[in-house]
Amino acid sequence: MSKLETAPVIPDEVRNRYEAVIGLEVHVQLLARSKIFCACSTRFGDPPNSNTCPVCLGLPGALPVLNREAVTMAMKAAMALNCTINPRSRFARKNYFYPDLPKGYQISQYDEPLSEHGWIDIEVEGKSKRIGITRVHLEEDAGKSLHEGFPDSNEKSYIDLNRTGVPLIEIVSEPDLRSPGEAYEYLTRLKTIMLYLEVSDCNMEEGSLRVDANVSVRPVGASALGTKTEVKNLNSFRFLQKALAYEIERQIEIVDRGAEITQETRLYDSREGRTYGMRSKEFAHDYRYFPEPDLLPLVITDMWRDDVRRSMPELPEVRRQRFMRDYALAAYDAAQLTASKALADYFEDIVKASAQPKLAANWVLGELAYLLKEAGKEIEKSPVRAANLAGLLQLIEQETVSGKMGKDILAAMFSSGKTAREVMSSQGLEQINDTEKIAAVAREIISANPKQVEQYRSGKTATFGWFVGQLMKATRGQANPQLVQDVLKKELAG
Repeated sequence: MSKLETAPVIPDEVRNRYEAVIGLEVHVQLLARSKIFCACSTRFGDPPNSNTCPVCLGLPGALPVLNREAVTMAMKAAMALNCTINPRSRFARKNYFYPDLPKGYQISQYDEPLSEHGWIDIEVEGKSKRIGITRVHLEEDAGKSLHEGFPDSNEKSYIDLNRTGVPLIEIVSEPDLRSPGEAYEYLTRLKTIMLYLEVSDCNMEEGSLRVDANVSVRPVGASALGTKTEVKNLNSFRFLQKALAYEIERQIEIVDRGAEITQETRLYDSREGRTYGMRSKEFAHDYRYFPEPDLLPLVITDMWRDDVRRSMPELPEVRRQRFMRDYALAAYDAAQLTASKALADYFEDIVKASAQPKLAANWVLGELAYLLKEAGKEIEKSPVRAANLAGLLQLIEQETVSGKMGKDILAAMFSSGKTAREVMSSQGLEQINDTEKIAAVAREIISANPKQVEQYRSGKTATFGWFVGQLMKATRGQANPQLVQDVLKKELAG
């Protein structure tokens, strides 16, 4: 299929005869301070080629030295994905030529990886499914090609080798995924776990998380795998879904008319919303793997493995279950709050400051989330500190302020960084709980509106809402809503 061809339109009856088989290869850039085989900085955004040395430039005679911090981070990731840590693993040379790979080979792991045989549970449409993890192994990243003037004839390309040698883990799934939706959920869970572990920032814009997808189709009920293609250049979860949807449709159309799928590597063009062929798919023998002669086998001792396991943080699924158990939160609220470590920490800080958990969950997921979205901020950048939000919630629980007033106060806290008490003091906001004060205002309103009083007393009880609105307006929303109702009923009864 040429680049200019459009995606096939597949009738449902044809589409329903086939199922997709998807496996993902996820490259996660580790947050180690130095590169995997040398002491160069991994800092993103530095001037091109400033974080390089003879080792990561591949100069003759330079020898790699393995970074212990990177190995520890990789072990954490593998343990969180329920993988078995192999006591002995080995690095290998993966040989291929690319302009931003100065040595002409990449140091990776092949037949003796760091870890194997894990799994991750996902939930799609209310159903749980276990996705196998084939392996988690360590490798070095390649550099980056920068193109200027594309697609003009005077295009120039530059090489930035700062990223060369940055430590990566590659997480390879079993071909257990069956739809773009499952792939999206798998990646979301995977990213959340990596962020909880603090082994990566998973910033896709900076290349810290990159995804390749292996896709094939087969008749429903068949056990044999079809010919697969590998889709690269998936730099967002949304593009992953779109690329998979397109590629599945393309393959079904080919297979259903009796033609054969070409095993190849394909790229996804987000502007056109389609994939197109880049090169024939490589096999392992194409890379001429052989053991890296300059590195000894990596030996993980029991003591090292146990130390890493003890340092593991509470993972998102465990935390979700604890929120439901300890704070009596609904499953949905617990899932939303634990989707981000920063959000879960923020919520727990509010509860530790003596706020009622359910009320805290409602305000964090409701009003605060709305303000953050409008401001384009993440929870880490919230102008409202957790302790200050807890203070506002305590005032609401004590009925010092109403829920409506609380929303106005929170908005003022968000824009100013002040506490609830400071906002109330500066704006004269405090709930009126004095029955006589409310009654005095009610009598003034009743006296000034005899027509509405007569309508109410003649049986038009809907008029009562009008009186409530007038009284709340007269008190700038500060009157206790329940007292307003009680006082008005009494005064209107005459």
